[in-house]
Amino acid sequence: MPKRTRPRHGSMQFWPRKRAKEIVARTRHWPASKESKLLGFAGWKAGMTHVQLVDQNNKSPTFGKVIFKSVTVLDAPSLFVAAIRFYKKSSSRVVVGEKWAKLPKDLKLKIITNSKSQTPGEFDDVRLVVATQPVKSGMRLTKSDTFEIGVGGDLKQKTEFCESVLGKEISAKDVFKPGEFVDITAVTKGFGFTGPVKRFGIRIQTRKDKQMHRHVGSIGSTVPRHIDYRVPAAGQHGFHTRTEFSKKIIMIEEDGKKVTPSGGFVGYGLPQSVILVEGSLPGPRKRLIRLRKAVRSNKVLPVEVKYLSLESKQGK
Repeated sequence: MPKRTRPRHGSMQFWPRKRAKEIVARTRHWPASKESKLLGFAGWKAGMTHVQLVDQNNKSPTFGKVIFKSVTVLDAPSLFVAAIRFYKKSSSRVVVGEKWAKLPKDLKLKIITNSKSQTPGEFDDVRLVVATQPVKSGMRLTKSDTFEIGVGGDLKQKTEFCESVLGKEISAKDVFKPGEFVDITAVTKGFGFTGPVKRFGIRIQTRKDKQMHRHVGSIGSTVPRHIDYRVPAAGQHGFHTRTEFSKKIIMIEEDGKKVTPSGGFVGYGLPQSVILVEGSLPGPRKRLIRLRKAVRSNKVLPVEVKYLSLESKQGK
């Protein structure tokens, strides 16, 4: 008999469950902001640890008390502003021009740049094209990833800000501050091609069920003569682009040694500048995580960290 409290296994929120097109996630929406500054940042996942801090939520039963929180450590060196991208509104947003900066010798991009590009005559929106700097991180990457980041303010403020930072570096402290809420976008950990039990969490069958156990009990009725797409089936599991909303920044530290546990992060190098985000984030270690100013909540809660765990993560 089906259970009324649990009519199906597996979420239908995201469909189809297919692989992400690129390992660097794309942000399609940027929140409105009156302040002329970057609306996002990025960093590589180095690992996790835990902190003890004072609960600042006045609606919580533990308000004012010291509580335990797990945090994710992001290796977030400064981003290099490589170009300004201009858009013109139409039936579909069209790029009408780009203005590239002179790139440093140690910055190797995966795309072809146009150093002779200039500012177009008419445009309606401006965004920045930034490049990661793996040389300043604990990664062994040789080439930088490039992506767009939105800018706050009106069109005039956006243009002036973009012109002022073109060819310069922007750190995490220039964009965020502790206690601020952000949205996280990343590509989740991939598991390849898996069966319906692991992929959807369906029940394993009993001893006499068709001499098979890890299969769907019923794939549907005789009529209509096709299998409905809602029926759990084997297929791609993981490596999906996902966004998690309203994650609180606990700490931004430019000296990575102060937050590196004894023995270092497992499977990762020594980060130089880090961002501590409350809770777990999608993706495995060494995966690029994109941060964006929260679209649902723009409040800033004070953060008072009492203890940061630096115990060894080896063997756990």
